[in-house]
Amino acid sequence: MSSGHHHEDDHHHDHHHGSLTHSHLPSDPVLRVKAIETLLTQKGLVDPAALDALIDAYQNRIGPQIGAKIIALAWSDPDFRAELLRDATKVIGDMGFTGLQGEHIVAVENTDDVHNVVVCTLCSCYPWSILGIPPVWYKSEAYRSRVVIDPRGVLSEFGVDIVPEKQVRVWDSTAEIRYLVIPQRPHGAQDLSVEQLAALVTRDSMVGTGLPKTLGEAT
Repeated sequence: MSSGHHHEDDHHHDHHHGSLTHSHLPSDPVLRVKAIETLLTQKGLVDPAALDALIDAYQNRIGPQIGAKIIALAWSDPDFRAELLRDATKVIGDMGFTGLQGEHIVAVENTDDVHNVVVCTLCSCYPWSILGIPPVWYKSEAYRSRVVIDPRGVLSEFGVDIVPEKQVRVWDSTAEIRYLVIPQRPHGAQDLSVEQLAALVTRDSMVGTGLPKTLGEAT
């Protein structure tokens, strides 16, 4: 399917995100960001309007909701799903979502027999154009090394327990190839609209370290 690398069933993940502490900033993440924004604005280093535009871009146009729409379309339209699996780069490009490390994307599909998970063992290659900014854990050395060696153990730490009879495939992103996981559609979601389906898709489910929301979780 591609020249990228994937590993069959085989690492170990801790969610240590560093030990940096800043006692002069609030502990709540939202307040911390607001405090930093205020300081930068007061020093004339940041234009609030430009900052708002940047935040809007990553939250509403470049964030995971773009990938969620793509997955929702794949769930609702078999022909679209087949095209996405055949040539995700073209399909996503035709939708206008290219650039920002999204030049060449391969879609892999979770099934009853296979669960896919994505990593970049060398650095942190990630499809920014459809998933937004990569999470801290994705860039951590612990995740990058352990998920290849013990993918089931790592997934379990994310709350995803894979039954023994299901194969786990680890896909290693490179400078040339990014991967997008098509998670399995939740049970009972057959009659939902594309918008309703997109609300079930999580960022982690498109990386393979999570699952989509259930119908109950989305309400």
